[in-house]
Amino acid sequence: MAIAVPTKIELHQKSRILEIEFDDGQRFELTCEYLRTHSPSAEVQGHGPGQEVLQVGKEDVNITEINPVGNYAVQLVFDDNHNSGIFSWDHLHNLGTNKEANWSRYLERLKAAGYERKSNG
Repeated sequence: MAIAVPTKIELHQKSRILEIEFDDGQRFELTCEYLRTHSPSAEVQGHGPGQEVLQVGKEDVNITEINPVGNYAVQLVFDDNHNSGIFSWDHLHNLGTNKEANWSRYLERLKAAGYERKSNG
């Protein structure tokens, strides 16, 4: 099965949303907080199953740069100095497709850790 490729990637910095359209017709609006807390980097994912590091306090994070990585990914640079995640097209598509489940799981993990998200509007 072919990997969907973005036809448009647009950052809306004021609303902190990354809009992505793929060649399979899918369109996603992903918040910077969601992308930051689900970065594919080892800093977030750990080095193996069960080693994920819960990211807290990222409600107001924003993206400052989007750098192409070959023809398969982008590096997102966040204003909290996180820049080690390489977001492949497949990873971005999966984040969009599974946004509801991923976000619910993240909120449950925050609650279990005793962290209360601050409202950001």
